[in-house]
This record gives sequence, C-alpha cells and structure tokens, in this order.
Amino acid sequence: MDDKELILGQYQAYSLAKEKYIDRHFQTNRFYMVLSFVLLFVCYLFIALTPAYVPILVTGAFGMVVSVLWWLNIDSYQFWIKIKYSKVLEYLETKLPERPFNREFEEFKEAKKQKKAMVFADFQKSLTALLFIAFLLTFAYYLIQFLSAPKGI
Repeated sequence: MDDKELILGQYQAYSLAKEKYIDRHFQTNRFYMVLSFVLLFVCYLFIALTPAYVPILVTGAFGMVVSVLWWLNIDSYQFWIKIKYSKVLEYLETKLPERPFNREFEEFKEAKKQKKAMVFADFQKSLTALLFIAFLLTFAYYLIQFLSAPKGI
C-alpha cells in the first residue's frame, strides 16, 4: 500500500466520522427543539388551566435552562466540526490530487457572500434565542404577578 492509498483511506475514514458527527448534531438539535416546544406547550397549559404561578415559573425557568444548553451545544458542535474534522480533512486534502471539501467550502462562502445561502447554525441560534426570550418573558411576567399578589394571613 503506497502513501496515496493510505492517505485516501484516512481521508475516507475522517469524512465518514465527520458525517456521523453531523448526524448526531442534528439528532441532538431535534431533541432540544422538541423539548423546547413541549415546554412551551406545558407553559401554555399551566397558564390556561391553573391559577397557580409556581408551575409556570418552574416551566419558564426550565425552558430558559434548556435554551442556554441548546445554544452551548450548537457552539460546541460547530467548534468540533470546524477544528477536529474540517482542519484535518483540509490537511489530508493537500496530500490528494483533488480537494472536494475545500472546493465545497469555497462555493458555500461565495454563495453566503452573495446572500444565496444561510448558515443553518445561524438559524438554530436564532430559534434558540427566540425561545429563550419567550421563556424569559413568561417567567418575568409571572414572577412579577406572583410577587405583587396579595399574601394570605
């Protein structure tokens, strides 16, 4: 086995590992998204069906925590994909006659520059921020209501 075949084998293994990592990232995002929307629905049910403030406050606080964890998870996956996989693949591509990942990245940068493409992570982070704000506003509103409610004897 010559060096080119060895490098190609490493390149294929790393490409497959990167794709599996990206798939796991999408599964994790799906989990956070479903959990966030379930929490929003539960918040709505508490608001509609009970006069108690505590369940709404707990659900709102939990929703904010989930939103922050989701944001951090997106950053973590982006970091590892860019550093661990992309940098290694770029290096391996310098040893090969063609550079498909590099070419794909250049095409994507050009499309993004011309506003023809949106980075999916930007959309994910926007959704995460929007959900955080929804939970924060719900939490703050009901906390104010709870603190200003007349206390019993």
